[in-house]
Amino acid sequence: QVQLVESGGGLVQPGGSLRLSCAASGRIYSINVMGWYRQPPGKQRELVARITIGGSTNYADFVKGRFTISRDNAKNTVYLQMNSLKPEDTAVYYCNQEIRIGLHAVPVDYWGQGTQVTVSS
Repeated sequence: QVQLVESGGGLVQPGGSLRLSCAASGRIYSINVMGWYRQPPGKQRELVARITIGGSTNYADFVKGRFTISRDNAKNTVYLQMNSLKPEDTAVYYCNQEIRIGLHAVPVDYWGQGTQVTVSS
């Protein structure tokens, strides 16, 4: 069984920074894509950033230049460094990892429990 545990959310003033972490544990053979999504109040979940096992990244336009995604493959952990935060970044942030539990296993999407990020003065 695989579990994803997120940490790092909280309340921050506009212009501030936060760093989110998401660690996977359990029966893990490999993790291809790791990503962060968010769900603002009253809106649908949306992609924030993704990173492949090779380190290729892509970002939503609304976070380019402000957020940085990274990963530590040895720790099965993905990070999201969020700088220059704006009130419109307020949302529940979810991590997502595409995990294979064996050499011939089909990759499966796993989700973290979500962490609240609130940007307000």
